[in-house]
Amino acid sequence: MLWLGVETSCDETGVALVEEEEGRTRVIGALLASQISRHRPFGGIVPELAVREHARNLPVLTARLFEETRFAPRELGGIAVTEGPGLASSLLIGNAYARAMGAAIDLPVFGINHLEGHLFSPFLEGEEPISFPFLGLVVSGGHSLLASVEGWNRYRILSSTSDDAAGEALDKIARLLGLPYPGGPEIEKLASRGNPKAFPFPRGFPEKGDLRLSFSGLKTAVRYFLARHADECRDPAFLADVAASLQESVVRTLCEKTLWAAASGGFRILAASGGVLANRRLREALEAGCRELGLLLRIAPPALCTDNAVMIASAAALKSAAGLPASLREDIDPGLPLAI
Repeated sequence: MLWLGVETSCDETGVALVEEEEGRTRVIGALLASQISRHRPFGGIVPELAVREHARNLPVLTARLFEETRFAPRELGGIAVTEGPGLASSLLIGNAYARAMGAAIDLPVFGINHLEGHLFSPFLEGEEPISFPFLGLVVSGGHSLLASVEGWNRYRILSSTSDDAAGEALDKIARLLGLPYPGGPEIEKLASRGNPKAFPFPRGFPEKGDLRLSFSGLKTAVRYFLARHADECRDPAFLADVAASLQESVVRTLCEKTLWAAASGGFRILAASGGVLANRRLREALEAGCRELGLLLRIAPPALCTDNAVMIASAAALKSAAGLPASLREDIDPGLPLAI
């Protein structure tokens, strides 16, 4: 069965064709239009600009996707679209487009939780089927959470950020360092030349067993640190050490809490995803920690870590194959939680 996925939860416009057969998915084609260059001058996402870009990009990308893959809309079995969480205005564009297309060619439209797409994206390129239960780690610009995934629509949140998400904090810290948006990749690039042990930046709720996540304290600590060391900040080597040290604080926080949750909960599988998981240092630290604990690590490839339509189409296809088709709500939900 062929599925079209549509993703417009924030500032990335994504479409994808995914084929499902016997409970497994195969990516036929995927296109993504980045809006980074449009938002970079403002140091962050401007919702009005995001809406305009989504409205302009969606029909162009969809037509190009069908042309490049040589499939036709009449061959679709279903359409999947992100219904939340995300920016309300961006979600509305994707949902309106998917509903209109579904009505035009008489196809069902399935709403998918954006976080659910991330949770299952680590399994999309593997040969082995999804095995429940597993511990899911999602770290992005808008979300930082740990979830016990016990089955389809059976998700128990073990921890989430009490303030800034990790990616959001990194973007804000990058502005303090004078780095362009998006900040996470720029900090990683700068950190590659620095010493991660140069400065002992704080970690939120560092006590063993405390799964709460917090990154605003790190942001505040970096702000005051830079003010105290204004003269040294003119030295590129000094800034590289700052970047490496603060990155290490984020990595240690995420790894230690995740691995403790896995060990204490008796999990054998850790599935990690989200835009921040594109960070090489974080991936390496998780790999090392899982080897030490004997955990099977499934980590999304970098192309599927950031927002994309492949994960949306695949989640809908797999849920439908499992006999649990997701139905589109009457309206989008910017604060949509994971189903319990």
